[in-house]
Amino acid sequence: MKPTVKFALKPLQQSLLLGLLTLSMTGCQVLGDFYSRPEPQLPANYDHAGTGEHSAEQQLVLQQWWTLFNDSQLNQLVETALVKNNNVQVAVARIEEADAQAREIGADLLPTVELNGSGLRNRVTQSGVFPVFGNNPRKTYQIGLNGSYELDLWGKLRRANEAARAQLLATRYAKEAVTWSLSSLVANHYLMIRSLDAQLLVNEQNLKTAQDSLDLATRRVEGGVATILDQHQAELVVTTLQTQILELKRLRALSEHQLGLLTNDLGLKIAAGDLMAMPSPPTPPTGLPSELMAARPDVRQAEQDMVSANANIAVARAAFYPSISLTAAYGGESIALNNLLKSPARVWSLGLNLNLPIFNGGRLNARLDQATAQQKQIVATYQNTLQTAFTEVSDALVNASQYREQETLAQSKEKTTANILQVAQNRYEAGYTSYLEVLDAQRSHNEASQALVQTRQNTLTASVALFKALGGGWNPGSVPANEAISKK
Repeated sequence: MKPTVKFALKPLQQSLLLGLLTLSMTGCQVLGDFYSRPEPQLPANYDHAGTGEHSAEQQLVLQQWWTLFNDSQLNQLVETALVKNNNVQVAVARIEEADAQAREIGADLLPTVELNGSGLRNRVTQSGVFPVFGNNPRKTYQIGLNGSYELDLWGKLRRANEAARAQLLATRYAKEAVTWSLSSLVANHYLMIRSLDAQLLVNEQNLKTAQDSLDLATRRVEGGVATILDQHQAELVVTTLQTQILELKRLRALSEHQLGLLTNDLGLKIAAGDLMAMPSPPTPPTGLPSELMAARPDVRQAEQDMVSANANIAVARAAFYPSISLTAAYGGESIALNNLLKSPARVWSLGLNLNLPIFNGGRLNARLDQATAQQKQIVATYQNTLQTAFTEVSDALVNASQYREQETLAQSKEKTTANILQVAQNRYEAGYTSYLEVLDAQRSHNEASQALVQTRQNTLTASVALFKALGGGWNPGSVPANEAISKK
């Protein structure tokens, strides 16, 4: 129950009122603790950061990290997706909604002024206890300005505004999180298409080699120097490669459809490209600090949620204290419309409203407990977000390092199997060995070629994962100078 007390002030009391307002406003106290970022329980640096030397250009990784792949088509796809993707449009609309909510709550810090007017014609009984004399029915006209202003003595309105602004920032970071994930999805699907293009190229080259081997086996069978088994085995290799090519084309079409969905272009067609020609993005410098992940939009969003939750506790606590509002009205009232704005018709009022909670059945305590419990949940969520981010970066660093080493080994293996295949074909053509040796060499070379393409894709997608995990990348100012140059 909140009793409301109204005071109608006389003109002589105006000076006293102004003095009271001045004293109240200078004595305003903001309740509740102000936000302080929790100390993250994380290692200072990542264990598997790179050790290579880097130029200033390489160390400066902008938020547009996908440009480091030096592929104009990839750049265009990401830029299109960031503008046209439906999920991005939803996130933008949510920002607009949060901005409107913040402006609505912020308006409580300002006075409200309204213009009211009315015209009334009514007749009252003349048979009552107090008969009415004069005009009956009568007309009454009113017009006036009404204003009110709540004194924010305990910071309730300011902390509510703080919570709303934090939620607006959280919504903006949520939109960044959408674009952050979207750019990596587009890059990964694009790299998948480029990988499939490379695998198609490898299989088509192997198919040409297999067809040449089939022609050779057929001639040798016709010449009586080989068995029909050699020819059938060569035919099987050709058929197998043709089947693999069809499957790769199917997978490429599906990946193309996914890119079309992400870019909101369902008729999208991607021209063939060369995965092996795409440059590797720079590796992270030594001494990469764990604080870099603070750039991640999900971490920033979680922190703004904490700011909002902390302010909401102060709002709930301020509800226990009295609230005081100033009210004022000025206007005119007359039975004649043409006299409404003249001095004799002038009316005004000035007063204070005081609301003090006395008994509410524990409602205010329950609201404070809710706000406190929500703040505890959000703090735990923030710590979990930090730990998840640290784990994702650590995993991405390991993958990036290991895949680069695997790619080097895969290149060596592919060259070796190519040499073995050439030797086996020469030996078979000269009649020194059976076709089984050629088949085995072809199989090994085909597997090695496919493995090289796959490890190349893994290396590039690991770079994408690292950029995503870091929230975009790193820059020279984020790495301690003595550590960043320790390998130079």
